[in-house]
Amino acid sequence: MTATARLVEPVGAVATPARRRAVLRRRALPYLLLAPALILFAVFKAYPIISSLLLSLTTGSGSATKSAGLANYRRLLDDPLFWTALRNTGVILVVQVPLMLGLALFLAVGINSAVVRWRAVWRLGVFMPSVTGLVATGVMFAFLLNTDQGAINWLLDAVGLPSVDWLGNPFWSRMSIVLVLTWHYTGYNAVIYLAGLQGIPKELYEAAMVDGAGPLRRFWSITVPALRPVLLFTVVLSTIGTLQLFDEPYVLTRGGPDNATLTVSMYLYENGFRYFDFGYASAIAYALTLIVSVLGALQMRLMGERS
Repeated sequence: MTATARLVEPVGAVATPARRRAVLRRRALPYLLLAPALILFAVFKAYPIISSLLLSLTTGSGSATKSAGLANYRRLLDDPLFWTALRNTGVILVVQVPLMLGLALFLAVGINSAVVRWRAVWRLGVFMPSVTGLVATGVMFAFLLNTDQGAINWLLDAVGLPSVDWLGNPFWSRMSIVLVLTWHYTGYNAVIYLAGLQGIPKELYEAAMVDGAGPLRRFWSITVPALRPVLLFTVVLSTIGTLQLFDEPYVLTRGGPDNATLTVSMYLYENGFRYFDFGYASAIAYALTLIVSVLGALQMRLMGERS
């Protein structure tokens, strides 16, 4: 027994550290697998965010950069051009988002109808505009909306209606941006709604029809409540996207006429890359982040409580 014990003890003493190393390797493996993603996030996301925040507390550029505290944020509150850009963005948001999402829901319900054939073709057709590049979309609509030679004014003339100065009139220039955004993103949201509609049990509609509910009653009592999480998602996503609007107005109008289509993102770009006032541009970026966060939280609070 004694000899056996002497032989077993060293083996046990060696095996225990080996098991510990194996356990440590198993515990460390998830962190090793996550390390590349975490490093990329830290370098390309976290560092620029922190650097931009510190930059918003400075003035000047290059070797002339100096600390300014909250001066850029105080300047922001007294900057009439910033408030003009914010008002323009708000007008486009209030008009475009409900119009786009309402049209997207209408298309989704229509495509999901039992009488519609070739749904895949219709789904592809409504989704195609969303895969078009934003710059290409802006250039295309710049030709279509041209006052003298644009196809849209040609159609208006053909039916006896007066031509519209789409890109030279402050009101119509904003509506042009709304038109472009609606054309580009309606199909994207329609496909999301269509996926939600296909997840609603058909038995609910059949039971409602047995009870005598008409199409509108079934829509408001079954479709809308069932789609509320999807509606919340698209409303928040569309709001964030519109508040960050840049490509379409930059290509179509360059913020004109008379700053009528100047957006917050365009104003940020001009301060950062035209006037090289990076501190003030960073302050605008953080102000926009705060606005997006507040609106997103309010929308989730108002619509999420009913989900």
